[in-house]
Amino acid sequence: MLIRQRTLLVVCLIASFMLAGLPISTSQADMFRPVVRGKRGVVAGGSPLSVEAGLRILQRGGNAVDAGVATILAASVIEFSHFSFGGEVPILIKPKGQKVVVIEGMGQAPMKATRDFFVNRANEPTLTSPGQMTMPGARRAGLIPSTGPLAATVPAVFDACITALDQFGTKTLAEVIEPAIQLADGFPIDELRVQYIKTRAPIFAQWEDAKRVFLPGGEIPKAGDIFVQADLARTLRELVRAEKLGSRGMKNSRHAGLMAARDYFYRGPIARRIGNYMQAHGGLLAAGDFGRFAAKVGQPVETDYRGYEVYKAGFWTQGPAFLETLNMLEGFDLKKMGHNSTAYIHTLAEALKLALADRDRYYGDPDFVKIPMTELLSKNYAALRRPLIDEQHASLAQQPGDPLNMKAVPASAVQTTGRASTVPDVERANDTTCVNVIDKEGNLFSATPSGAWLPAVVAGDTGVLMGQRLQSALTDPNSPNVVAPGKRPRITLTPTIVLKDGEPLMVLSTPGGDNQDQALLQVLLNVIEFGMNPQEAVEAPRFDTQHYVSSFDDHEFLPGSLNIESRVSLKTIQELSQKGHKVRVQSEWGTLSAPTVIIYDPKTGVAAAGADPRRSRYAVAW
Repeated sequence: MLIRQRTLLVVCLIASFMLAGLPISTSQADMFRPVVRGKRGVVAGGSPLSVEAGLRILQRGGNAVDAGVATILAASVIEFSHFSFGGEVPILIKPKGQKVVVIEGMGQAPMKATRDFFVNRANEPTLTSPGQMTMPGARRAGLIPSTGPLAATVPAVFDACITALDQFGTKTLAEVIEPAIQLADGFPIDELRVQYIKTRAPIFAQWEDAKRVFLPGGEIPKAGDIFVQADLARTLRELVRAEKLGSRGMKNSRHAGLMAARDYFYRGPIARRIGNYMQAHGGLLAAGDFGRFAAKVGQPVETDYRGYEVYKAGFWTQGPAFLETLNMLEGFDLKKMGHNSTAYIHTLAEALKLALADRDRYYGDPDFVKIPMTELLSKNYAALRRPLIDEQHASLAQQPGDPLNMKAVPASAVQTTGRASTVPDVERANDTTCVNVIDKEGNLFSATPSGAWLPAVVAGDTGVLMGQRLQSALTDPNSPNVVAPGKRPRITLTPTIVLKDGEPLMVLSTPGGDNQDQALLQVLLNVIEFGMNPQEAVEAPRFDTQHYVSSFDDHEFLPGSLNIESRVSLKTIQELSQKGHKVRVQSEWGTLSAPTVIIYDPKTGVAAAGADPRRSRYAVAW
């Protein structure tokens, strides 16, 4: 009887709330997917076969670094539409009881890559195919090509993975690369990869080795066909063989084997074969460039946002702009504004414009240029910049600050005129993937693998696709990101680690080019400010500005632009337009970013993951 009375009371209370028009607390969103939770480890990435590779390593006793490396290597075989083995990968690692570190997995420009070379190329005749389509690498005044042999930097993925394994992992290369080799021997190709092969074939088919790999038998594969990369599989097996030979009889056999495999790639037969191919096919990359590269273990940059410690890779990436944005936003009551309200979207967009203007003005390879790092990330500088955010009007000017003199804007601030890209879609940059792992000990691993996507040059019989990241450098002599021999282009890749009171809390990363930090900012705030679970946080409607100098292709600038998904209310969209934003309404799930995020509870040891359905991200737990 007592139970019935209590049940009746609850029903009456609910009915009274409904009659009074008061909201009943429910889940914040209907989710396409459930939160993935586990206590022994969680892996999140860009495809089910990639994350399975990482989970397999966890189940065999590996830690988060071992699993993360296995996931990267598997992705480098099967996610070639957006990333492959010849690309790059910055990695953030937080080992238990140690500080956050960065594996600087970005290769340098070839020693022949001078500014004068690319500027002078603009005066040469334009190459066209028999059908009059502009060929990759065609001359566009003062620009570095988006595709082709001239766009390649030194492949950085393998050395970054070896460095991570050697210093923070426990497994051998043979163990973590096994899934990648199996996938290179053949995997059932999916619809996305088939579509990329179909649309990019007119570009890559001019290079015989790329044509041989991606058009087997001269045909576009069908979804479900077993896609084989025999040359790449042989190269990966050569690296394992080098590891085995190098470890024999050595006291620290794991370390010796890893270094032997690294040297085989960067100072041995693979470097020579790739270098000879690139030189023979009009590229600048040579074998000697490989020997000069090392994926350093560096220090991250960080800021404190409302008691959360947020870490990014350094100023050779765009990651510090994320921290600059957080510093400015700390002065606003975002929660009071309301999630995706007009005021909220306007404030975030305007703060991002200011941070990205600083990115375009000051960021570059710290080995080559002096950057006011401390000043850019200081709270005092953020306080100076914050009043530039006009609550009523969208800015149409690019406004970098003057951190050295602690001024909100420099006396010589220039308003940039807008310009749209003219690069054909099939030649344009094709993005990235993401890898995030937390293991049972609370070790954190966050990576943003990218580069060497279709359409790509395949370096002869190595099966290695070559990258296109040099396009992110500029030929403007006044830019800190101007191209130079041995210099890294400033990249968009931006893994993220978040701690709370020094304890592990969160890893997150995403594809999306210049949009990466915009998406990650919204996901982080969805969790911290609005209490969303990780799956709600990645599925929530998003927006992004293109009010920056693009890091790709011909470096377009679209002042005032604001892309916004149609799930945001029409009223909000109209109000944003009235503030002067140049709004482009996307489809309900139209943004190109697609994060994964894992949140860790150090008290229970439970890790919970969200994976964005927009581009078929996946998360698995154990």
